This record gives sequence, structure tokens and C-alpha cells, in this order.
Amino acid sequence: MTATSPARSTTPARSTSGGTHPAARTADQVAADATAVVGSADLSNRALRTFLHGLPGVDQVGLDGRAAVLGTRSIKTTSKAWALDTIITMTDLTTLEGADTPGRVRSLVAKALTPEPGDPSCPRPAAVCVYGDMVTVAKQALGSAPINVAAVATAFPAGRAGRTARLADTTDAVEAGAEEIDMVIDRGAFLSGDYRKVYDDIIAVREICQQRAGEPAHLKVILETGELATADNVCRASWLSMLAGADFIKTSTGKVSPAATLPVTVLMLEAVRDFLAATGVQVGVKPAGGIRTSKDAIKYLVAVNEVAGEAWLDPEFFRFGASSLLNDVLLQRQKLATGAYSGPDYVTID
Repeated sequence: MTATSPARSTTPARSTSGGTHPAARTADQVAADATAVVGSADLSNRALRTFLHGLPGVDQVGLDGRAAVLGTRSIKTTSKAWALDTIITMTDLTTLEGADTPGRVRSLVAKALTPEPGDPSCPRPAAVCVYGDMVTVAKQALGSAPINVAAVATAFPAGRAGRTARLADTTDAVEAGAEEIDMVIDRGAFLSGDYRKVYDDIIAVREICQQRAGEPAHLKVILETGELATADNVCRASWLSMLAGADFIKTSTGKVSPAATLPVTVLMLEAVRDFLAATGVQVGVKPAGGIRTSKDAIKYLVAVNEVAGEAWLDPEFFRFGASSLLNDVLLQRQKLATGAYSGPDYVTID
């Protein structure tokens, strides 16, 4: 992808990683960037379709092959400690079950605050991710600790609700104090070609995020790639979400199989890299669901570095959505420190 845009009329602050942070833009700046990329002032459904279907087609075989090669790359033993700690700092420690209770959320927060008791050098996760009605519980348990609360919203996971309900869900989470919102796109609208509806939904949710007291809530847009059927659709949904102002594009809810895969994540990393080249805006990527071992997570770090670049090796621009990954990373850290594997009772269940 070699898309370019005309000179921009707006100059929001640059991120420390070299691109404009998407959350720093106003609604007008988001619209100006989208207009420049799409090449249409009205951003009609027809204009969005023309642009999205004009993106280069994805070679699925080539994509799978590249991901397979990246998956065979190894890192030096001396770098493994860095990789394990980086994975922890990039993790959104998650519980998204119908049976979640305040006690379970407090237990999750306790683990985020002290991932490895007895080792103060162990870093903390970037965020805890919960349902919107648990945001207050998580905030109270975290106190002043520098860990964000991410809330799923917009009728997660299916997204089958009208816009009024989807926005009310978002407003409740933001007003409760969530620093991050993980929304789901309307896959039915997307798959039927109603791209403007998906665009407008994201714009409306972003507006609520921007109104958060203090700093805007960062917006992660979940594509649910397992339901999009083709790599071309994943590419189009990635670009559509970024055009509408997503801070992150996220693979999955974790409720649909397949969830995160390395080929899909490579494709999304290519999209954010090309979006930065086209607009100067750096969007993050979050694979979620199915990443359970440090070995697998390291493959994703290699892909981030080689596909998007070093600027994305930062929790501001890459996250793992996971519940059990942290346990395996902690066991691997312990092995590096002692030379021996610990049993499963070394880490907590939650």
C-alpha cells in the first residue's frame, strides 16, 4: 500500500514514537484525514466502498507464508527476559464472563497490582479489561495505581443493538471512569456493504470517549476477524476503523473462533504501518483471544518489530488481550531466574 495524502491543514501533537497519536485529534481532524485518504469530501457509502474495494487484494497464501516464517524466528536468550517483561507491560488482563462478580474482578486487580509476589522487579500489565458494570469495582480496587481500566461496550460481544443502546453502554463505562473502551463493529452492516453505518458508529463512540473528564478514553475497535470470512475484509475493516478515528484496531472478542491468529495480526500490522505512511497517524493493534503461551506471544513481538517497526513495541501501540497468558509468562520468568520450572500452583488461577 503506497497511499499518500495531500498536505494536512491540521497539526496535532506528535506521539513519542514518531506518529500522531490518534486520540490527540479533534473530530474535524479525523474527518480531514479520512477525506484526504478516501479522496471524497462527503465520505458517502459509495466513496467508502470505492476506496475500500480499491485497496490491493490480499494474497492469503503469501500472508500465511510470511506469518509462518516470522513464527520460526527465535530471539537470543539474553533478550528473552526483556521480551517476557515487555509482554506483561503490553497485556490487558481480562475477565469477560457472564459469571463475573465483584470478588472476581478484585482478584484480577490484585494480580495486576502484584503479578509476582516477592519480586518487585516484575512489571505490571497495561490494563485490566472488564464489562462496563464492573468498571467502578476495578477503579476502586486499583486506587491510584498506574494501570488503566478498559471496558467492553457497544453490546459486546455480538454488537446486536441499536445505536442508542450501544452509545448508552459506552457512556456508562466512560462516566464510571474507564480509560479505554473496546467497542465491537456491526459485522452485519459491514458484511452487507453498509460501510457508512460502521463509520458513523465508530465516530459516535469516539465522540463519547473524547468527552471523558481529564483525558479522552482511548478507543479500541474490535473487528471480530473470525466472522469477516476473508483477509480482504479484514484489511477493509482495519482501514475503515482507522478512517473513523480508532486508537487501536483489535482482532477479536475472544468469544468467536478463530480469534487472534498470527497471519491476521500481520495483516493488521501492515494496515497500521501503511496508515501511518498515508496520514502521519500511528494506530495501535491488539490481538485478543487464544494467545496463551509466552512462546506464542514472542512470535507476535517479532512480527510487530519486522512488519510495523520498533515504534509499535510500546503498550501505547500494541497490546495482548488475554486471561491466561500472564501465568505462562510468570512461569517463564521464574525459570530464567532459577533455572527450574515451577508447578502450576506457583501462579494464581485468576
